[in-house]
Amino acid sequence: MQTHAPHVRHVRETLLSDNWYTLKKYTFELLRRDGRWQEQSREAYDRGNGAVILLYNREKRTVVLTRQFRFPVFTHGHDGYLIEAAAGLLDNASPEARIVAEAEEETGFRVTVSNPSSPSL
Repeated sequence: MQTHAPHVRHVRETLLSDNWYTLKKYTFELLRRDGRWQEQSREAYDRGNGAVILLYNREKRTVVLTRQFRFPVFTHGHDGYLIEAAAGLLDNASPEARIVAEAEEETGFRVTVSNPSSPSL
């Protein structure tokens, strides 16, 4: 893996699982504030690219959020429901097309104009 950040080097990746999506372990060196390099490792689950929209209801002057069940949250003693902005995986669609569909699917609101606030990661 190539890194474009001068504070990260020697990135190695190990595939741990590709059952549903991809789970990899990354080992790398991170430049600390004191100038020393420190080896670290992280696991990252890649489900693909996604998009999110924060809807604003002008009449009520509020943001519009959804309540979604998330099983991993449930396994930690919570009821499993989280409050979230409408979002979804791209699945070969453009971010704009996906977010219009997700906004309607998750909130019932039809979105005709979207103003991107940041580039994709």
